[in-house]
This record gives sequence, C-alpha cells and structure tokens, in this order.
Amino acid sequence: MLHVHDGGEPTCETAEWSPYLCFCIYLHSSNFPKCWKGHVGDLGNVTAGKDGVANVSIEDRVISLSGDHSVIGRTMVVHEKEDDLGKGGNDESTKTGNAGSRLACGVIGIAQ
Repeated sequence: MLHVHDGGEPTCETAEWSPYLCFCIYLHSSNFPKCWKGHVGDLGNVTAGKDGVANVSIEDRVISLSGDHSVIGRTMVVHEKEDDLGKGGNDESTKTGNAGSRLACGVIGIAQ
C-alpha cells in the first residue's frame, strides 16, 4: 500500500507519526466544506516484481505537487501488505487498512 502522511517524517523509525493526509474539499453546490472522512493520501495498492521494483504512475484529483493540496514536504510510505480499505472487521482496519509494517519512507520533494 502506498500513501502520504500529513507531516514530513524522513525515516520509517519515527515514533510518533502525523496523521494520514486529509483535506477539506469544497463542493460547488455548498457554501460549507465537506471534510472527507477517508484518507486523501491513500494512493492505492502497488505490487513489486520479483526484483523488488514497483513501477507506478499515479494521477489524483485531490492531491498535487503544488497549490493548496500539495504533497511536497510530506512523507510517502510504502507498507508491506495490501490495504483492506477498512473492510477488515477490526479497529486497525479502519485506521490503517491492516497494511502492516512500513517498508520504505521518505519526504516528497522536487529535484533541481
């Protein structure tokens, strides 16, 4: 599972993690924001090949590399297991999708 956290923790060893990335999304038909209760930073499940490499291309309608919903400076995390999308029937499922331990982490940036 691949997702973005709100903070910019540089390593997987960080004891206290910031929450998953969440934004309030303004609806065209309303003057009030609708705060989506899901994790906006969830970017889906990815599968690596036998060589351990996962080649992915992700387009998202909420997060971006600039503007109000930028992920620059935030933490990208790869988990060991597939996200069960909160359907696992336990408390951990609704928090983390039972995605398991962190395999890789890093701060998102733009190379010069």
